Amino acid sequence: MTTDLDQKDIKSKKQLKQKVISLIKTVALYALMFVVIYSAVNWWRQPIMPASPQLQLTDYQGQTIDLAAMSHEQPTLVYFWGTWCSVCSFTSPTINKLAADNYPVVTIAVQSGSNQELRSYLDQHQFDFTAINDQEGDIFADWQGQVTPSYVVLENGKMTQGLTGIQPLWSLKLRLWLSSVF
Repeated sequence: MTTDLDQKDIKSKKQLKQKVISLIKTVALYALMFVVIYSAVNWWRQPIMPASPQLQLTDYQGQTIDLAAMSHEQPTLVYFWGTWCSVCSFTSPTINKLAADNYPVVTIAVQSGSNQELRSYLDQHQFDFTAINDQEGDIFADWQGQVTPSYVVLENGKMTQGLTGIQPLWSLKLRLWLSSVF
């Protein structure tokens, strides 16, 4: 035999359950909207591989870097950044960790001063990744780069992925792995 209090308890539990379900649906909808908008913006802003890209470059120390050869061995991450870029101050340590984990990474420092200024910046932040000094921004412009940081995954001399913004380490590792598998 149920009392009025028992029925009120059951009714309030049902209302609570409905509110929780409604909240979960709302959060899921907003998350889906975020993913769709983020993906569209990322696709729009990603670098575009030139028809005949210059894949043999020289780093700030004078060493020749052959991106085509590197990407034939395994997928290679090309990271466009700048010493002046505030977002890059968050992403560059991730890139440094990726390079330290023996992933093939080549960075292109866009309009970041002279070779000596770039070396000083890299030393100050203890970055050990390979860096090409794109003093005039010509390489970045050739790739139709719009924002820093931007990333390109090259495999067999061809761009397989392009992305922008803050990327966690696991995401970059996953993208490199996916490029090697597919």
